[in-house]
Amino acid sequence: MFPFLRLITAMAIASRKEKVTPTDVIENSFICRPWDMDLFMEMNNGRVLTLYDIGRFVLAVRTGLNKVLLDNKWGLVVAGSTVRYRKRVRMFDKVTMCTQIAAYDERWIYITQSMWVGGEPTSSVLLRTGVSSKGKVIAVEQVLESLGLTDWQPTPSPWVAAWIESESLRPWPPSA
Repeated sequence: MFPFLRLITAMAIASRKEKVTPTDVIENSFICRPWDMDLFMEMNNGRVLTLYDIGRFVLAVRTGLNKVLLDNKWGLVVAGSTVRYRKRVRMFDKVTMCTQIAAYDERWIYITQSMWVGGEPTSSVLLRTGVSSKGKVIAVEQVLESLGLTDWQPTPSPWVAAWIESESLRPWPPSA
């Protein structure tokens, strides 16, 4: 089940914090609960992705994007991701999640996120995300104008740029 209470709590906390720019790293923390666990007594990989969703909602609140989304009746979509898991998250671990916009192009906004326990990284994800209107992804330029960010262009790190390039080579639809 989707953790609605955790989402509402995270967004309420984010709404009371100061606004930030999209270049900032947004942090939010939570405790790994029993319902986040799988049969191996570690945080379930599906739950990790769901919690990363919440981190992106926190980013939207902290940057003011959520207001722009509501005002324009826009939505958020994920169009691709690569996840790396390296350390188990155990029950009752305090997890700090970091979220940051890594790059954008005409259509997509690329976001990096990571989870940390005790100062050590446990997982990270790079996502291709977009803003949609009436079922279609809208130009990032339109989103940036709505946020008053007409002259902002982050330079992607080499690994992000390589991932973006590799994704453009990936066939769609898949062959099998």
